[in-house]
This record gives sequence, C-alpha cells and structure tokens, in this order.
Amino acid sequence: MENDHSNASVYSASCPSRAALELVSSKWSLLIVPFLAAGPARNSELLRRIGGVSQKMLTQTLRELQRNGLVERIDYQTVPPHVEYRLSPLGHSLSQTLAVVDRWAETHHADLTQAQQRFDAADGHAGHPGGK
Repeated sequence: MENDHSNASVYSASCPSRAALELVSSKWSLLIVPFLAAGPARNSELLRRIGGVSQKMLTQTLRELQRNGLVERIDYQTVPPHVEYRLSPLGHSLSQTLAVVDRWAETHHADLTQAQQRFDAADGHAGHPGGK
C-alpha cells in the first residue's frame, strides 16, 4: 500500500517521519539493516559480525526493526531453536541508503578526527566538549 507522503516533512516537529528518522539513524540500525541485505542471518552471526553490540542491544534493535516492518523473524520451530532474521521488502528499500552512510563513515572517519583535533586545539580543549 502506497502511503500519502506529500505533506511529510522531517523538519516539522509534529511529522511522524521524525520517528522513522530516529529509528533508522540509530547506530545499530545503521549496521544491522545493510548487513541483512546480504541475506538472512542468525542472532549469533549478527552478534559475532557486528563488533561492539551487546546481546541486549541486538535483541532490542532487532525487535524494534521487526515492529516497524523492516526486519522479519523466521522461527523454524526446531529443537534446538533455529531463528533467522531477514529484511522485509520495506527493509530492502532502506538498505542501500544506509549502506551509503556506512561507506561514508568508513571513508571520512579520519577527516572527522582531524576536524575535531583542529577545533579542540583552537578552542583550548584537549578532548571532546567539556574536557580540558
């Protein structure tokens, strides 16, 4: 079903698109959605391949992505349990955009660090805001 988005504006505080923006801009969503674009994955694989994510954050993020229709949970009803996560069609429509953001971060992280160092040196701070 195609939604009417002609009046949508992420710049409006009352627009529901803000919630969508918040969901997809979380650090873990930015990593999970493009990862799942390659195909279904089990929880253990996601935990192993996405460095730094805790089991709790992975579970919370997957549930939120599932709740919003971006990820599907497939339970194969086996013993021992076999569950996989995959992108829904809506999730696939987002994955390429988020992959571009991931590549941008990989390409420009050093530029960001240099800009922070220049700013901190000019501002008299040794680290990030509040640090001296």
